[in-house]
Amino acid sequence: MLVHLPDGYKAEQMRDALTAKIKTLPEALRHSLTWDQGTEMREWKSVKMDTGIEIYFCDPHSPWQRGINENTNGLLRQYMPKGTDLSVHSETDLDWIAAELNDRPRKRLGFQKPIELIENLLLQ
Repeated sequence: MLVHLPDGYKAEQMRDALTAKIKTLPEALRHSLTWDQGTEMREWKSVKMDTGIEIYFCDPHSPWQRGINENTNGLLRQYMPKGTDLSVHSETDLDWIAAELNDRPRKRLGFQKPIELIENLLLQ
C-alpha cells in the first residue's frame, strides 16, 4: 500500500491520505501499522480513531524494528531511485507499483507472493 501525497506530506495531509487509503482495505487486513518517528505522523490518533487500526512507533534510530518496511523501501528504489521527484507519480502509478511488489515471490514467505497470502486471509 502506497499513499499518494500530491499536496505535500505535512501531518494533516498524511492523516487524510492515509485514512482514506486504509479504508480501501478489507477489514480482514486492517490490523496494525508500524511507523518511525517522523513528524508526518503527528496526527496518528486521528488515523487510529477513524480507521480502527492499531498504530505502533519504532524507537528512534532503530530501522531493524521496521524490517519489512526497510526491505520494501529497497524494492521501491527499483521503480523510483533515490532522489526521484515523487510529484510526477500519480496515485494510479503508485497503485501499479504496489501491485507489482505484491506480485513478487518473497524468500521470507517461502517464495509465495504477498498477494497469495492476502487472498488466503480474505477467504477465511
